[in-house]
Amino acid sequence: MQQTQLHFSQAENDYRIKEAYKTLRSNVEFSGSDVRAISVTSCSPGEGKSSVSMALARAFAEAGKKTVLVDADMRKSVLVGRYRTGTVRLGLTHCLVGREKLSSVICETDIPNLYVIFSGPVPPNPSELLGGKMFSKMLDNMRHVFDYIIIDTPPLGSVIDAAVIAKQCDGTVLVIQDNAVSYRFAQRVKDQLDKAGAKMLGVVLNKVDLSGKGIYSHYGKYYGRYYGKYYGKYYGNYGEEVSKTSIAAVGTPPRRTETPVHHGAPDRDLDDLDYIEGVVRKD
Repeated sequence: MQQTQLHFSQAENDYRIKEAYKTLRSNVEFSGSDVRAISVTSCSPGEGKSSVSMALARAFAEAGKKTVLVDADMRKSVLVGRYRTGTVRLGLTHCLVGREKLSSVICETDIPNLYVIFSGPVPPNPSELLGGKMFSKMLDNMRHVFDYIIIDTPPLGSVIDAAVIAKQCDGTVLVIQDNAVSYRFAQRVKDQLDKAGAKMLGVVLNKVDLSGKGIYSHYGKYYGRYYGKYYGKYYGNYGEEVSKTSIAAVGTPPRRTETPVHHGAPDRDLDDLDYIEGVVRKD
């Protein structure tokens, strides 16, 4: 297993942002105990889906859940350059083409319970690799080890990769930047997910400007005044403008009552993850 450290900006450590992601985490948990593999996508590039994926995975890890973040945006990954410090040689591509075992491409981070699989080299056929048998086997193996699997996927408005991945997951979260995409465009992306058989958990409204007027501005200022006295010493002076963005967490979907699907024993030819230090198999 590889080792790496993650770097987070001051804005991402702001208590308002972290509390919003805790709400998002709770809403995902209320979706049902069988919702464990979650894909995250957006309509277009730059809406913040990678940041949402990382923050959601971090929130689950901080709650004591063994979580793995899979960087499946193989065409243009931003996770490596934005969060990683140190050298990571192996990634998702190496595993999907059969060159490395799953345990070899997993990175243990300096955050307890949080593991990351970075994308690796850009392949010539990412859609085929993500829709192939090897990626499906990876998910089955990871389900036996991790509590939650968060998958960062490419924008569905640009390439089809997100739909290919979403149909193999238990649920999908759509990230939409405030005042950045039209309703029709967002509806077309949702329709594409529906056609792929994906289960929509909800929408994250991202990059909401808290400096102007409106309900989000009022909420942000009230939230800062109310909690700043208690948390300011941990996350900085709440009176200073740390970031002009915030997150409206997904609305709580109806509780699902389906019987969890048993995926059977993992494929031994791929990697059973038995020998990952600190990770205990669930079966």
